[in-house]
Amino acid sequence: MNDNEQVKIGLVSISDRASKGVYEDKGVPALEEWLSGALINPLTFASRVIPDEQPTIEETLKELADIEGCDLILTTGGTGPAPRDITPEATLAVADKVMPGFGEQMRQISLRFVPTAILSRQVAVIRGSSLIINLPGQPKSIRETLEGLKDGSGKPVAHGIFAAVPYCVDLIGGPYMETRENICKAFRPKSAIRAKKSSDGAQ
Repeated sequence: MNDNEQVKIGLVSISDRASKGVYEDKGVPALEEWLSGALINPLTFASRVIPDEQPTIEETLKELADIEGCDLILTTGGTGPAPRDITPEATLAVADKVMPGFGEQMRQISLRFVPTAILSRQVAVIRGSSLIINLPGQPKSIRETLEGLKDGSGKPVAHGIFAAVPYCVDLIGGPYMETRENICKAFRPKSAIRAKKSSDGAQ
């Protein structure tokens, strides 16, 4: 039995063609797979595949945050400089607070692979008690961004952004998220770490 708190996560793939069925969306399945492996908590997903339309993106983010009550909302796609890449604008439009460190770190990770990472405009914001983060569209990039990069001995070379997600969710009133450390070790100040329950329920 999993005694950890339930976590509800919204997953939004933003793509004109995927939303029309021109090709199969790979962003949402990649996110579900990674999150299911990285988090110990029982998870509920609310998934959407929508076109690159700012009103639609804004409405979807509001629905997932305000009505569905998602603790964490992750988007993929629509963060480049092309005319229809308006995910960051839509995300900022629904924000109560902007969390620029997430976007800065995502670009640092991607710059280790391609110089065009500076063209990415990914942002992260807080709306109410939901953390919303724009992620890349490719499954490989999604995993690298969330998990970070390690050298041959397993030592972190670049920290993934997900290491900071559980504590951020703590601070905005969400559930206590616990990760599998072999995939992504969540960082919290010592004062914010909860004692683990033993098998007999004792602290």
